[in-house]
Amino acid sequence: MSVSPSRLVGLGLAVAALAVSLVACGSDDDSAGGSGDAKKIALLLPESKTTRYEALDRPLFTEALKAACDKCELIYSNADQDAAKQQQQAEAALTQGANVLVLDPVDGKAAAAVVASAKGQNVPVVAYDRFIEGANYYVSFENEAVGKLQAQTLVDALKAAGKTSGNVAMINGSPTDPNAADFKKGAHSVLDSSGFKVAAEFDTPDWSPDKAQAWMEGQLSAIKNGLVGVYAANDGTAGGAIAALKGGGVTPLPPVTGQDSELAAIQRIVAGDQAMTIYKAVKPQAEAAAKGAVALANGDKPESTTDKSGVPSTILDPVAVTKANIKDTVIKDNIYKVADICTASFAAACTAAGLSSN
Repeated sequence: MSVSPSRLVGLGLAVAALAVSLVACGSDDDSAGGSGDAKKIALLLPESKTTRYEALDRPLFTEALKAACDKCELIYSNADQDAAKQQQQAEAALTQGANVLVLDPVDGKAAAAVVASAKGQNVPVVAYDRFIEGANYYVSFENEAVGKLQAQTLVDALKAAGKTSGNVAMINGSPTDPNAADFKKGAHSVLDSSGFKVAAEFDTPDWSPDKAQAWMEGQLSAIKNGLVGVYAANDGTAGGAIAALKGGGVTPLPPVTGQDSELAAIQRIVAGDQAMTIYKAVKPQAEAAAKGAVALANGDKPESTTDKSGVPSTILDPVAVTKANIKDTVIKDNIYKVADICTASFAAACTAAGLSSN
């Protein structure tokens, strides 16, 4: 039987349409399976003196990215607290074809140049942990609430010890970190009306524990006698302050705050050298950032819970960790095992705190 040319053309178009349909279905199946398209996601972290970035943020983000998009490629860099180096790393990631930058800035204001460069190449930016004006998405914690929680826990500890007045030293974070200003504001909102006097205050360049220690050592002659507490904005500066206090013969140690739940800080809490730290659950933060990055890479809007300065945001809640709730926070969430905390030199303190190796 003969077939007319018009029927042949129609058959050809039908086959072509079927082929396109099958390709489209195959793409949809990949997305539905969580694989997603092959994209390049750059994670740019600010420094390594604060141990959380390499110990927690990097591996947890890597794991979350693989779960959200197993075909995605991670481009990773750490700026070692150098804003110019971070800008170079961002440009290098863009040159490598990054589809999204997940940026935790060394300097929030300087990072605006990175955002402008990325947007000039139609590459969206996720502001991770620290806010950046003009970013496409922001994932962090309620930063003023962090400062309030640190200061209130300090005040509560002092009042529980029968103290209602005295000097407090404030060791704030880096002046180039936008979060540090929020921590400081939140802490002052509590301390300034607490009955305790902020006798000395320091904004710590680069969040450096060494600089925090040197400053604390320099203050002791003036405030040692009336010192009842130390507000330290993170665990690194807390460690520096505690070293200075011990070196200066301050006994007993006054309560010292912290943040980031570093292993060394948890051990100091167990030993009684540090009063508290802030636990910011990095896993949900990393997961939200990874999912948001993949959504943006695919031209979609990331899920958000609020808005900050016009930037869709996911804001998580901080938790105060003291000796009383170590089990219910960092151990329960598998950040650390009891064996990690209770090494030989902390064995007796762990036993007294009700922690035993499993």
